[in-house]
Amino acid sequence: MSLDWDYFFSLFTLAAFWKACVTVVVLSTLSWGIGLALGFLVASAKMSSHRWLNIPAGLYVWFFRSVPLLVVLVFVFNLPQLFPSTGSFLGVPFIAGLVSLVVTEAAYMAEIHRSGLLSVAKGQREAGHALNIGFLGVQRMIVIPQAIRISMPSLINEYVTIIKLSSLVSAISLPELLQTGQRLYAQNFLVLETLLAVAVYYVMIVTVFGSVLQWAEKKLDVPSRRPGTLSDAECERLRKEVQPLPTRQPAPSHGAPKALQLRGIQKSYGEHQVLKSVDMNVGIGEVISVIGPSGSGKTTLIRTVNMLEELNGGEIVLFGEDFIKGGTTPDRNRVRAGMQRIGMVFQSFNLFPHKTALENIMMAPRYHGKPAELEVNRKQALYLLDRVGLLMHADKYPHQLSGGQQQRVAIARTLALSPDIILFDEPTSALDPEMVGEVLKVIQDLAKEGMTLIIVTHEMDFALSVSDRVVMMEHGVIQADASPAQIINADSSTPNLLRAREFMGKAEAIA
Repeated sequence: MSLDWDYFFSLFTLAAFWKACVTVVVLSTLSWGIGLALGFLVASAKMSSHRWLNIPAGLYVWFFRSVPLLVVLVFVFNLPQLFPSTGSFLGVPFIAGLVSLVVTEAAYMAEIHRSGLLSVAKGQREAGHALNIGFLGVQRMIVIPQAIRISMPSLINEYVTIIKLSSLVSAISLPELLQTGQRLYAQNFLVLETLLAVAVYYVMIVTVFGSVLQWAEKKLDVPSRRPGTLSDAECERLRKEVQPLPTRQPAPSHGAPKALQLRGIQKSYGEHQVLKSVDMNVGIGEVISVIGPSGSGKTTLIRTVNMLEELNGGEIVLFGEDFIKGGTTPDRNRVRAGMQRIGMVFQSFNLFPHKTALENIMMAPRYHGKPAELEVNRKQALYLLDRVGLLMHADKYPHQLSGGQQQRVAIARTLALSPDIILFDEPTSALDPEMVGEVLKVIQDLAKEGMTLIIVTHEMDFALSVSDRVVMMEHGVIQADASPAQIINADSSTPNLLRAREFMGKAEAIA
């Protein structure tokens, strides 16, 4: 028995099949799109620390991944028998099929989204927080774009799966491709020819729409983009456009307040107390280096200043005004205003990988500013890039830059909000020795300009040369707080300073 090829080819001119194709495409696309959004909400709820969110989300995923789609389809389509008021929409096969596919696929989408969200480093969220970007802003501009890019191959595969699963909707009499084919071969008994044509239609749909989604995936594939180094002529042209940031001096109140006052700062992780009632004052324009052995609490200390770590006790006063108090609910407006005055540069850079160097610098000013200021923000970002010697790399992505270049972009990104205080968390520890100097040079220039800096560092010579004071921490307390000269000239009469000198590797006093 041979196939009836004339009949087979005639099926591609049949209006009923093309109408069924449209039904499959619309049903699949709507199911994928709505499931994508609902799945993200379920994934976010499942990752929440609140049990009233993560437990229901986990049960939802478990249930709809366990129940076959065909069972869900039949149940939803017959639901009007239990709830007659739903008959006006669930009694329609297309709507019943759409609802069934959405609630089922959302469970699978949630797990795909969760894998993408988990792959976004914690430092990305911390960088957004340090730039005073709100939770929703961090999700929208930082987390979701990165998570979607990572999840995209799985999401495309899920779209293909939905297209094929749409054939099950024939069970509730929706005239999609499979049911259209079944009706035909029930009349003429040409089963193989009809099913072969149905298969070809599915292949065409998957090929066309799969190609569109793969194109979108390539557009999101930042690592595949070529570096965009600007020529000298382009750099000179841009230098004519740059616009320096306006200088902002903190307004003194009650005479001349300290830039920062830490009073009785306490921080514990479970039973382990990391900070034990730490007191420290930082004057306006002072450069303070915080040193100490690993685990001494120095990084935790500066992370409490911009609320990356929650205080268990004590308080922080910013330019003479209450900022954070341990054990109390912070005033959101006061904290937001204070955060605007504090910048932070991280040890691991924490640049946003889906943004160019220029876009990294522009992100926070654009978020906090107005649409009319976008061009001003761009000119100021170019100025900052030129200031750190990276104007020619404005269009490069972080992975296309060296470690030293990435850290300089991170410094420029922090400067974009014109902070009054900048916190540096071991800014050179993740760099090769050859790259340390270029970053330290930028920090030295900031110090010479009178910027208030708090630097956690292991670069002892740098700390001695740039600092007004060196603070040594050990076992969660401050062991020494003195000028570089006092530490270098310490003797047995000042054992704490002598300990700091020995830690810094200065065995003998420098004349």
